[in-house]
Amino acid sequence: MANVYDVCPGFESDKWLLRLTKKEDSEELLSVYSDKNALPFFNSDNCHGDNFYYPTKERMDSAIDFWIYSYGEGYFVRWTIIDKSIGKAVGTIELFHRESDGNFGEVGVLRLDLGSAYEREDAISEILSIIIEPAYELFDCDEIISKVPIYAVERIEAFSKFGFTKSEVCLNGLENKKFYDYWIVKK
Repeated sequence: MANVYDVCPGFESDKWLLRLTKKEDSEELLSVYSDKNALPFFNSDNCHGDNFYYPTKERMDSAIDFWIYSYGEGYFVRWTIIDKSIGKAVGTIELFHRESDGNFGEVGVLRLDLGSAYEREDAISEILSIIIEPAYELFDCDEIISKVPIYAVERIEAFSKFGFTKSEVCLNGLENKKFYDYWIVKK
């Protein structure tokens, strides 16, 4: 498989399309990132204080510009999730390889942001089904972690179906900050 930062693959199922986020996604993603009911499920750990709440088109545009820049620099990949039944963006999924000498070193980190209407076990499971397997090779890892807070009962069901288990260790972040509620799966 080609380097994900040279050629970003898209992924597709009957219901979902995942493709590299682009500027034109801003209007549709604004409805996701201004959704206050979705906000508690976003993982903003280690993101320099950004909580991923973007209530204006300008803030959404700025976030997408940063995501595109970060892809170009090889920091992370952010795919837009398209619900094919309505032909619209309903969220994003971010993946990157985490190098660290602390807990969770040399793992793939998965962040899944969905509009609140899609925060359902069936939708989450279907999306995970098309990205988990290729993620191991794309991000050169044998383990993938994702934040799944205790109140995210639909996510817990979906991630459990893919073999994720709750980790008892924390993620060590910038400035020795500790982050909890991570789930892990091994290849």
